[in-house]
Amino acid sequence: MPADPLHRAGTSQRSTSQPTNGSRASAIEVRRSARRRRTVSAYREGDRTVVLIPARMSEAEEQRWVNVMLDKLAAQESRRALGDTELAERARRLSGQYFDGRARPASVRWVTNQNTRWGSCTPSEGSIRLSHRLQGMPDYVVDYVLCHELAHLLVPGHGPRFWRLLEAYPRTERARGYLEGVVAAERLPHVPGARDA
Repeated sequence: MPADPLHRAGTSQRSTSQPTNGSRASAIEVRRSARRRRTVSAYREGDRTVVLIPARMSEAEEQRWVNVMLDKLAAQESRRALGDTELAERARRLSGQYFDGRARPASVRWVTNQNTRWGSCTPSEGSIRLSHRLQGMPDYVVDYVLCHELAHLLVPGHGPRFWRLLEAYPRTERARGYLEGVVAAERLPHVPGARDA
């Protein structure tokens, strides 16, 4: 799967604090970066929330952005379209439709600790994990990532046999293009005058 850069380049400073709302996460880690000019982003990493901010921000701005990003993450998580049970059922349906039911995952679930890949599979365990970052993307994109990981249950590597198998999913190229576009958009420089995150 295409990698997703996390804007960690450059010297960064880290601080950890407890959230103002204990129900959101057990800890907040703020990472300041001199290379980050205007954008603010956040993601969950296990039981903590990581907030990435420009180094020049004041403590008051930092606290304001931490609260904004906690609210955004909570809203995203509450809009989760598919739960793990529905995701597993979707994977079974896709396996039947594109792989003659041969790919049989033991578990399929969303995870919040995959920030550099869209999905992962452990063939020996039959487990498939999809990054929470896919939530809210078009169904055909989520289906592609599920098919990609299902194909790994049948062919572990990324050789020619794997890609031939994945060609069964008709929207493979379109979904890959979408994901590549997401990654490319995250790499674009911030346009001066545009709204901050």
